[in-house]
Amino acid sequence: MLISTGIPSKEDIEKIMPPAERLSKGSVVMIECFQEIACNPCVAACKFGAITMEKDMNSLPEVDFDKCTGCNVCLFKCPGLAIFIIDQTFSDEFSLVKIPFEYRPLPKVGQYACGLDREGKERGWFKVNRVTSGGKRNMTYMISLEVPHDLSMEIRNIQEGAYRDA
Repeated sequence: MLISTGIPSKEDIEKIMPPAERLSKGSVVMIECFQEIACNPCVAACKFGAITMEKDMNSLPEVDFDKCTGCNVCLFKCPGLAIFIIDQTFSDEFSLVKIPFEYRPLPKVGQYACGLDREGKERGWFKVNRVTSGGKRNMTYMISLEVPHDLSMEIRNIQEGAYRDA
């Protein structure tokens, strides 16, 4: 499915998903990188040693979820926008889903953004909790969305310019 559509299968996602026990402890990375290509900025970015590659920089990244602090640094370094941060402990009702974003205009904190799943299908409107810059030399921003727990593993993008006030 991934090769023909670019959309990972349920099995692909299950292989890289943090265990439920780790999700219950706070922010954690989820790396949706499924193709072996020469790329390793996420490994270099992780000062906790949570992200490794088995053989070389062509291998798929692997995460030691016990070492991951959910610090967000790797999200800004991934050129493929394949890294997400999930915090299912954000509140009783909502998870905080942090996604990489490189479009303009940016949503504003407090607005609602149209959330999309991996297939680009609309899944609802979610409150923008925070908009974080990757720095002066990095065009990637991190958009933090308040997402109901049952959708926290589904929302992976927002529709460019589809923002509305509360």
